[in-house]
This record gives sequence, structure tokens and C-alpha cells, in this order.
Amino acid sequence: MTSAINPNNINGAYPVAGQDNNSQGFRDNFTNTATNFQYAADEITDLQNKAVLKQALTGTALDNNMQGSPLTNALLSNMSQAVTALGTVSGTTIINYALSSYQTLSTNGAVSLGFTNFPAAGSAATVAVEVTVRNVIHTLVLPASATLNGQGIQGLDPLTNTISFAATGVYTFVFVTSDGGTTITVSQANSRLQPFNNSSQNLTDTGVSNLSLTTSYFSTVATSSATLAAGVEGQIKTFVMYAASGNMVITVTNAGWKSSGTGTITFNAIGDGCTLQYVNGKWFCIGQNSVTFA
Repeated sequence: MTSAINPNNINGAYPVAGQDNNSQGFRDNFTNTATNFQYAADEITDLQNKAVLKQALTGTALDNNMQGSPLTNALLSNMSQAVTALGTVSGTTIINYALSSYQTLSTNGAVSLGFTNFPAAGSAATVAVEVTVRNVIHTLVLPASATLNGQGIQGLDPLTNTISFAATGVYTFVFVTSDGGTTITVSQANSRLQPFNNSSQNLTDTGVSNLSLTTSYFSTVATSSATLAAGVEGQIKTFVMYAASGNMVITVTNAGWKSSGTGTITFNAIGDGCTLQYVNGKWFCIGQNSVTFA
């Protein structure tokens, strides 16, 4: 801004020493001095209200809120982002964009994300959400608006917008919108090249099939049972019976050979086996040897 302070309208040579001086000169100097002080006060206040500061001014709190003002042609280095820690959560969890563009949470059950305070349409906003999955039964449900690029997310069921996890650990998702949150593009920042462990599980009677392991094998000494929970898109699960003194009946959630709900797979002899793949929200058999589906 151009300063209104005019140091030239104050006569520094007045009054003249050793002679009578017209009182009007005093009045002019006093008036111009008072006017310049008022200009200075107004301009300093304006700067205090609008300037970007490195530290808080004395008696004030630092608040460099740019209020949507443009920042152009800047050379940035050694920049960091504020982190909002949401703690251990379950149920509906709101990501408030106004708090920070990097937020963390740890699951204590199924979590349903929601978003608030995105900038208005016409401005792009990006927020990263770091999710620590503490149990593979915990799921992450994305809002209906988070539909763009969903096919690139491991474990995402497109029918329910629900992400299932093959293993515990830290997963980071990035959400981008340019229309105020009406539509949101989602991507996974740390996709695992091998989401399922190719080692195997010894599945015992009344056991739960480990979704983070590709293969479950078992033997029976009597009629036995086990369960297989819902998987994640593209997941492959193999079952093998290596010794038999009774049937093994595995109850499968979202069975592809049923119109809806659960189904069963029965194994009754050495060498019985099958391979399933989770496709479009259901387990489908893609290969089997002497097992019975019901």
C-alpha cells in the first residue's frame, strides 16, 4: 500500500529561534503532526490485521489465516503439515478438513468415514487419512461421495464402498475433491504389492479361516467345522484336507453359489480341496476336487 504519511508537511525549521513567530505556524505543525500520527496508527493497525507474521506481535496470538487469499510464484522448502490425531475410534468418524490436511486414527471396530468443511466448489482440497488397523475384522466404510478411482483400492467392495483388510497395519488413503465434497477421488498411498501372505494355516475344529493367509489345511478326528468370513476383492483362498476321520464343513459368508447369504463346503476324504476367489462381494469356486457345495 502507499502510505498517507507526509513528513514534508511539517516545517522542521519552525519556529525560528530568537524572533517572534506567528502562532499559525505552530498550529499548522501541530495539526499536520496529529494527522500524520493518525495515518500511522491506521496503517499500523491495518498491517497488524492483514500481514503474515513469523511470530505473534506482543500481546496477541499468532493467526496467519490467509482466508482464501491467493499465494502465487512462491518458492517453498522445509514445509510441514499439521497432523490431527483422532485417536482410537469406531463407528461414524468425521474428517474435518478445517483441522488439518493429514489426520490419523486407529480402529476399535468398523469405522465409517465422513467429511466436512471442504472448500467450496472451484477449489481443490486434499486430505490424507492414516488408518492403523488393529484387527482384520475391522472395516473402513467410505462415504457414497468417494466413488472416483475406487477400483484402485485393495480390498474395496464396490457394492458397499467398504474396505476390508487382509492384515493389520498402517494404511494411508488420500482423498481429493474440487466440488466441495460432492464427488471425491480416493487413492491408497501405501498399497502393498502382496496383500495376502502366501504362508498357510493349520485350521482346527471350530476354527476361523485366516484371511491374511492364502491357504488353510486341516485334518479331522471326528466331524469338524470352521468358518470363512467375507473377503476383499480379488482375494484367493485355498482349502486342503490332508487327513480324514470325519467330515470338515466350512461355513462361508457371502457364498457365490447361493443367491444370498452363507453356504457350506464339505470335505470328507484325503486330497479334497478347493480354491475360492472373492469377486464382486462373494466367494466363488474357481477350482475344486471332490468337495460338496451347499
